[in-house]
Amino acid sequence: MYLYFFSFPVNTYLFMMQAQGIMIRESVKTMGSQMYEQVVRSTYAKMNSSLNGTDYPDDLNHSETYLQTTTFLPEDFTYQANLMCPERLPSMKGPINVNMTEISLEEIQELFAKDPYIQIGGHWKPRDCIPRWKVAILIPFRNRHEHLPILLRHLIPMLQHQRLQFAFYVIEQAGFHPFNRAMLFNVGFMEALKDMDWDCVIFHDVDHIPENDRNYYGCGQMPRHFATKLDKYMYLLPYNEFFGGVSGLTVEQFKKINGFPNAFWGWGGEDDDLWKRVQFAGLTVTRPGGDLGKYKSVPHHHRGEVQFLGRYALLRHSKERQKLDGLQNLKYFPNITVEALYKNITVNLTPELAPVSDY
Repeated sequence: MYLYFFSFPVNTYLFMMQAQGIMIRESVKTMGSQMYEQVVRSTYAKMNSSLNGTDYPDDLNHSETYLQTTTFLPEDFTYQANLMCPERLPSMKGPINVNMTEISLEEIQELFAKDPYIQIGGHWKPRDCIPRWKVAILIPFRNRHEHLPILLRHLIPMLQHQRLQFAFYVIEQAGFHPFNRAMLFNVGFMEALKDMDWDCVIFHDVDHIPENDRNYYGCGQMPRHFATKLDKYMYLLPYNEFFGGVSGLTVEQFKKINGFPNAFWGWGGEDDDLWKRVQFAGLTVTRPGGDLGKYKSVPHHHRGEVQFLGRYALLRHSKERQKLDGLQNLKYFPNITVEALYKNITVNLTPELAPVSDY
């Protein structure tokens, strides 16, 4: 017993020291990249390019892991409305001033009602350039009415700064069965495809608030894990296969892996299964470098939601289940309402709606 209790503070101390070392290394990288950025900006501030894009020559495009603040277009850069939107715009300033203050959905709707280009259902696309990507944002939901307005308050301006064409889908679980985050994502995916030929989908927890608008939600580096540094994990990746919080795949990739598994009732395990499905399909997950993947988590408890204790047994048979459990065996009966800033898809999920044959 003595060794057990003694090991806890030692492990905690070692974890803290590791975190401190990582933060020091990141600070050194950031200082170097900021100096480099000043050189790039001063060189290209007066550049009159005929292309819309990152618009710096290839030899100035360094990895985002090291030079996370570089190669963004200077403030006075002008791009043409008949060309593709750049991926690294002057409007993408970097760190976001996160405001966790509760706000009502009515207040958020009133705030964004001032933007004439936000269409009903939360559809938006830029008018000053051709959107490079069409992105559907899927948000699983149950009893988080105070969290959704906070997310929209931050995410709508961020996606507008990134000049993406986007829309929000809130997939709400009704009934009394344990929360099934993965099955909700599958439902949202199927419904989103009825609206538009989306390039990719972002699977976004309602309580994950991005801290940097340079964490680009475009589709060019999918599959992608966006939420790599969450405050509740001391901004460290819990483990290498961690794929939770905010992730994304192209439409074709998600179809190829047969979507999320439907068999995870309760919280935990479904994102690990998704990671396995991606690996089995021969795909490689990318992640934003530096501090781009920082998120704040809105404080909450799993209100009445149970942990799924059977997840380990399912994960042991991920490969056998992949072709049997997912988009192909999904059935659902949605109740759809279109709100000012999102489409709400309410479903009463039961295990009978996604039967799995023996494997």
